[in-house]
Amino acid sequence: MWSTGSLRLGIVGVRRCVPKLIKANNYSPLLNVSFKKYYSTEVQAKKSPVIGTIKAAGLEITKPPLTDARSVFSEKELEEARINRLKGLGILTKFPEKWIPYMELMRIEKPIGTLLLLSPCMWSITMAAYMTSAPLLSTLWMLSVFSVGAFVMRGAGCTVNDMWDRNLDNKVARTTERPITSGRVSMPQAWTFLGAQLAVGLVVLLQLPLDCFLLGASSLLLVMTYPFFKRVTYYPQVVLSACFNWGALLGFPAMGVWNWPVMIPLYLSGFFWCMTYDTIYAHQDKKFDVNVGIKSTALAWGNSTKKICYGMSVAQMGCYVTSGFLAGMGPFFYLGALAGGYRLFNMIKKVDLDNPANCWMWFKENINTGHVFWLGILLDYLWKLFF
Repeated sequence: MWSTGSLRLGIVGVRRCVPKLIKANNYSPLLNVSFKKYYSTEVQAKKSPVIGTIKAAGLEITKPPLTDARSVFSEKELEEARINRLKGLGILTKFPEKWIPYMELMRIEKPIGTLLLLSPCMWSITMAAYMTSAPLLSTLWMLSVFSVGAFVMRGAGCTVNDMWDRNLDNKVARTTERPITSGRVSMPQAWTFLGAQLAVGLVVLLQLPLDCFLLGASSLLLVMTYPFFKRVTYYPQVVLSACFNWGALLGFPAMGVWNWPVMIPLYLSGFFWCMTYDTIYAHQDKKFDVNVGIKSTALAWGNSTKKICYGMSVAQMGCYVTSGFLAGMGPFFYLGALAGGYRLFNMIKKVDLDNPANCWMWFKENINTGHVFWLGILLDYLWKLFF
């Protein structure tokens, strides 16, 4: 049996400790509740839109998480984002449910990034094959190695990006359903998955000559730090373009060619191309980015974007033609350059930078533009090899 003094002391202790407990668990400020006698406090932290439940003197109070940035969107917007994600899964729905978030983390359902990453690799490998009259099987083998490498490393880059941006993605409607920010993949799981991807990437790099391996490994610093730059500079596209076109350098030594006068202009051509299409891509999210502090060339250039993109495309074509001329390319190369250049300038002319859907459509068109450039190089190589 408690004495009256003991009971009073116990009540005082509860009155002092409970508010501290509530504050420590991020539930303050709460409604003022009068504690008189026989109190019980129950806190159940949950991973749900309601972070916890407090029961005191028969009252039950619930409070949404203070840090859930997804709450800036209406239920309709969040539901629309979820539906769009499910619609975009495509063939991924055929795989086990537990695999899907990791496949989304690699953007397997959106192969455009892999194909854009692969284009400069295909240009350089095939141009080097033309310069050395390399056997067709050797060229096909190297193209297949780089295809696997582009798939794996693009996936690793997307994983790094989502890990860095987990507290930004939930503030942009288009990205609020990404696996990490939506809670479907935890950070420890993401780190483990990233390690597995990098291990596979290492195996791919080991298929290349040692000097080529070292050149390829040197790009990893850019890959790992790219997401940081959108926080500190309006030109993260510069860093993205620098690492995204590394294959324009890498394909030459992979085929046994070290010719810097040819390699550098081809690399710069890919650099200016990426600057153009990724700026168009960035215009999709500019209304959200400006509110959450994400920086991009879309915001830096604003209404001057098209003029600057025209200038970059002129620089791209100049570098591309210079590289082909120094490599001794034939007539198909120049026909491919003409067709690819037309596609570039037509894209810049027609894209509606204030229409996210239109920006996405023209962004995707760069896959075919990259293939047009490569087709000219490929036809020259095949003509030289067989005729």
